[in-house]
Amino acid sequence: MLPIPIGDVTRARIFPVVNIILIIINVLVFLYEISLGPRGFQLFTLAYGTIPLEIMTGRDLPPAGPTPIYLTLLTSMFMHGSWTHLIGNMLFLWVFGDNVEDAMGHLKYLIFYLICGILASFTHIFFNLGSTIPAVGASGAIFGTLGAYFVLHPQGQIRTLFIFFIIIRILYLPAWLLLGAYFIFQFFESGNSGVAVWAHIGGFVAGAVLIFLFRDRDRLMLGRLSQSPW
Repeated sequence: MLPIPIGDVTRARIFPVVNIILIIINVLVFLYEISLGPRGFQLFTLAYGTIPLEIMTGRDLPPAGPTPIYLTLLTSMFMHGSWTHLIGNMLFLWVFGDNVEDAMGHLKYLIFYLICGILASFTHIFFNLGSTIPAVGASGAIFGTLGAYFVLHPQGQIRTLFIFFIIIRILYLPAWLLLGAYFIFQFFESGNSGVAVWAHIGGFVAGAVLIFLFRDRDRLMLGRLSQSPW
């Protein structure tokens, strides 16, 4: 089991309003999903999740989803399949998203997040062209933030929870090691049909590349100066 990130020591200079709003929206959407009951939950997932065959053909399979069907590339980003799925994603977003938002500013971070999520979905679709299984979750977009953090703060210390049987420890690991391990681990998970690992891989790569377009060099310089002991 990989260590679980629970915090970092890199301070953000701005209040991460967009990151917090994204977390709130994800939680509210999930609460709505479970309020529908088991059958309603299933139908909602089929209607608003990203189904590769629907995107490839442009044809909406029953039950009816948004029009045009390509909007599921966005709606699926705010849906989750279980409490575990939701909590895990929101924990990663909470730990890493604030520093990425700090490096870009609020609006650019929102655009960056959505683009990473869409590119992650397209990566998943490419490897599952004829699939009729809906993909849901913020994982692709969140892996985009991980890719951006990996580039921005490779030496940043991440507070992680390490659990090995009855041994529980808090460790501090550099971001390059922890996030690199999570990225590489996705390739070993590619045989797990229940996890959209190619969305994770695509999102991470997208974030690591797009950060060079979205980062604000002046903000980054000011941030480094403000954290300097001199």
